[in-house]
Amino acid sequence: MSKKHNSCKYDVLIIGAGVAGLYAAMLLPASKRVLVVCKDVPWECNTFYAQGGMCTALDDSDVALHVADTIAAGSYHNIKEAVEILSRTSLLTTLDLISRGMPFDMHEDNTPLYTKEAAHSVGRIIHAGGDATGRHLHYFLMQQNKHHLQRNTLVYDLLIEGGRCYGVKATVNYQPMTIYADDVIIASGGVGSLYAYNTNSRTVSSDIHGICVEKGIALADMEFMQFHPTVYVDTPFARKLLLTEALRGEGAFVVGEKGNRFLFDYDERGELAGRDIVARGIFNYKRKTGENAYLDFSMFEAEWFAKRFPNITQTFGSIGYLFPYDRISISPAFHYSNGGIKTDTNGCIEGMEGLYAIGEVARTGVHGANRLASNSLLEGIVFAKRAVDHLLSKETHLIKTPLFDKDYGNILHKENDKKYKHQLRKVMWDDIGIIRTTKGLHQAKNFIYDLKNKEIGRLLQLRLNTASAIVEAALNREHSLGSHYIES
Repeated sequence: MSKKHNSCKYDVLIIGAGVAGLYAAMLLPASKRVLVVCKDVPWECNTFYAQGGMCTALDDSDVALHVADTIAAGSYHNIKEAVEILSRTSLLTTLDLISRGMPFDMHEDNTPLYTKEAAHSVGRIIHAGGDATGRHLHYFLMQQNKHHLQRNTLVYDLLIEGGRCYGVKATVNYQPMTIYADDVIIASGGVGSLYAYNTNSRTVSSDIHGICVEKGIALADMEFMQFHPTVYVDTPFARKLLLTEALRGEGAFVVGEKGNRFLFDYDERGELAGRDIVARGIFNYKRKTGENAYLDFSMFEAEWFAKRFPNITQTFGSIGYLFPYDRISISPAFHYSNGGIKTDTNGCIEGMEGLYAIGEVARTGVHGANRLASNSLLEGIVFAKRAVDHLLSKETHLIKTPLFDKDYGNILHKENDKKYKHQLRKVMWDDIGIIRTTKGLHQAKNFIYDLKNKEIGRLLQLRLNTASAIVEAALNREHSLGSHYIES
C-alpha cells in the first residue's frame, strides 16, 4: 500500500540547522516564508559539538596575517579571494553576533577573551562557556530563529530541471513529502558518518553530496578530508570524543608511553604544527612503535583547567578521568571535509538557479588542502551572510513549477544496508584515511563499485556516490598535499 504524498511551498528552504543554516535563517526577514529542516533534533549537528571556538580577525591590521595563516595551513591550495572575504567579513559578523547578545567569554572590561590554536600566528579565537562554544552559539542562534524549524526531515532528492532547483523530496516523520521552494539553501554539513572513527554528529552522512553526484552538480577538493589529531576513540559509539585543539593551544603536550614529546621529530612546532602534520605524526608514531599516544595536562592548575575547559572536565569525568591529573590515550579521527559542493563566494552553484550551498557542505576555497583551526564556525557565518545578501538582492519572478514524478521514498533502506554501511566505514578508514596508498585506493574503488551493484537502499547509494567522489579525487591527485597524504 503506497503512502499518501503531501506537498507544500516556501520562499526559502534551508536544509540543515547548524551554524550556517541558522545564521542564514536569522538574516532572512520575517516577511519571507522560510522553512528550516533538520534530520533529527536540531542540536544533533556538528555545530553543537564544536569546542574550541570561532576564529575572527582581531582588527583591520590582522586580516593579512589571518589570510596568510589560513593559506599556509591550506598548503597554498586555497582560493585567496575567498580567504580574504572570510577574514574581512569576520570583522562585521563577529560584531553582529556580540551586538545581538551572543555570550562569548569576556575580560572584566568587556573585551573578548582570545585563545590561540595550532598554525595561528596570534591568539584570535573567541570562545563561549570555556570549551562549549558550539553549543552556546547553537542555542543562541536557535533563540534568534523567527522561522518555522521542522525536525525529523530527511531529504533524499533535489528537484532539478533545466538548470533550476524547485525544491526537494523528503520524509517528514517517516512520511513522504515534496517541499517546493523558490530558493533552496543547502547547509547540511560534511561526510563524517562515512568513516569508522569520526567526531561528527550521527546525522552527518553525506546524502546531499551523493544527490549532487547523481545530478551532475560539481564537487571539488574531495580528496582533502581532515583528521583531528586528538580524539578519544575507546567508546562504542560512532561519534568519538573530541579533545579540542585549544588544549594544545593553551600548552597541553602530546606524549608517548614514556612521556616523550615525539611530535618534534615530525615538525619543529611540535604540538602546534598544522592539523594534518600532527595527525600523521601521531598515526605514524603509533604504527611505528606499537605504543599508545597520550594527551598530557599535568602542567595545568586544576581550578584554572576546570574553568577554562568545563565541558571536557565534565564529559571525561563522567567516564572516570580526573583532569588535569590523568593523561588520556588519543588517536586521530575524521573531523572535517575541506571539499564539498563547488560554489562561488556567494554560495551560488555554477549553472544552477535557486540553489545555494554554505558551511561545511560547500567548497568555497577558503580551506584549501587543510582547514586552519576554528575557521569552520566562521565560514558558516560569513558565507550564510553572503548567500542571504545575494538571495535578497535578486529580482523576483513568478516561477512555474514542473511536475516531478520520480520518487525513491519507499526504497530508502534495504535489508542488508546496515551491514554494508559498516563495511564501507571500515574501508574508508583503512584505505581513504590519514595515510593512503594507490593500491588501497584502487581496492576501495572496487569495493564501492561492487557494493553499488548489490540490492541496496537509496540512502546507502547516496553515501556510495560520495565515497566514489572522494576516491576518484584522491586517485587523481598523485602527490601528497595537505590532508591528502599518499605513500608510494
